[in-house]
Amino acid sequence: MTAPQSKPVPSATAWAALRYPQFRWLFLAQLISITGSSMQLAAVNWHVWDLTRSELALGLVGLVRIVPIIVLSLLGGVVADAVDRRKLQIYTQTAMLVFAAILGLTTLTGSASLPLIYLMTAGIAGMIAFDQPARNALLPSLIPNHELPNAVRLNVLMFQITGMAGPVLAGLLLGALGPGLAYTLNALSFLPVIIVLFMLKVGPIQDAPGSKREISLGAMMEGLRFVRGERLLWSSMLLDFIATFFASAIVLLPVYSTEILKVNATGYGILSAAPAIGSTLGALLMAQYAIRVRRQGLTMVVAVGVFGAATIIFGLSSVFIVSLLALALTGFADAISTAIRGPLRQMLTPDHLRGRMLSVNMIFFMGGPQLGEFEAGVVAHLAGPVFSVVSGGILTVAAVGAIAYAFPDLRAYREQDVIERQRVLAAQGHTL
Repeated sequence: MTAPQSKPVPSATAWAALRYPQFRWLFLAQLISITGSSMQLAAVNWHVWDLTRSELALGLVGLVRIVPIIVLSLLGGVVADAVDRRKLQIYTQTAMLVFAAILGLTTLTGSASLPLIYLMTAGIAGMIAFDQPARNALLPSLIPNHELPNAVRLNVLMFQITGMAGPVLAGLLLGALGPGLAYTLNALSFLPVIIVLFMLKVGPIQDAPGSKREISLGAMMEGLRFVRGERLLWSSMLLDFIATFFASAIVLLPVYSTEILKVNATGYGILSAAPAIGSTLGALLMAQYAIRVRRQGLTMVVAVGVFGAATIIFGLSSVFIVSLLALALTGFADAISTAIRGPLRQMLTPDHLRGRMLSVNMIFFMGGPQLGEFEAGVVAHLAGPVFSVVSGGILTVAAVGAIAYAFPDLRAYREQDVIERQRVLAAQGHTL
């Protein structure tokens, strides 16, 4: 009898995930595409503010971004678990290219309007409801299971880099050429991902014994029951949602830039990039040293608390450099939290439920910021931008304390425990 081989362990740094060609090429293509999307995100906010000078109109941008996601994301997760995830992404990426191109063409020709901006933004959000679960659920098919935490952390880093580069590019384009070119470049940025998706070779979804791949209400409810029954999944999503709902200061950056900090479009672009600059530093730190963090749950909770405190500082500041540093600190803290909760969710979810779990997660991690943007815009309209941002930061800190108290297993979470759990199940011939 031969001794069973030990389960491979993650590499010491996240960069090792780039050794795998399919993951590497998709990673690089998404680096371009998500930069374009981030650029358009900043351009839309500036465009709406430039057209209306209304905090309420800015808040409505967040609403039109999140309503399609809330309405469609659960269906998107069911579809991602029932069909070819690669082909689904090809369709969604192509549709988003078309919507961005329409927005770019109408803006360049001077025929863009506020309703059209809202409509195209909502259309892209609707496609994201299907694209995100498929994209994230596809990830384990591109890389060995033991390197999955590293791949997730590199994706976190990618989002931070693109979130930094996109607003800076938007600021440069807005100051010189207006939002039309930003929209057009975003449309072109979808092409590399579509090309790589056509080239990928992935296996079928790994079904659990007795499970059926179907698009039905029952399949949707199965995903919801799974998420609600896993306390670590549920509490981490709840923490994510509440924090980002209350502390959504980004939507008010055009107001802060023009009325409080007195900077131009370039200054607005720099401020918009500040959270991503901090996030990039945090994601780089976690990509290199996350394996050395022993108490991931407590680290995540503290990081979200720091996120709320930094939001308070930004809300009270009228000095550009202080505001810049406070925004960077929000990004740094968020990246630390994201680099922990991202692998947690992927590792705790079996493949046949991954799309549905990620669709529920999308409601939380996208619903929080976008509904928060609407809330921030309404409160700013009624009580002023400073009150809106500061009160949101205070409520975030209070909510973090309440969730940490209510879910002690979240504070006690250790990634090593989940890896060991997977190792034991594999030795018994089971999968998570």
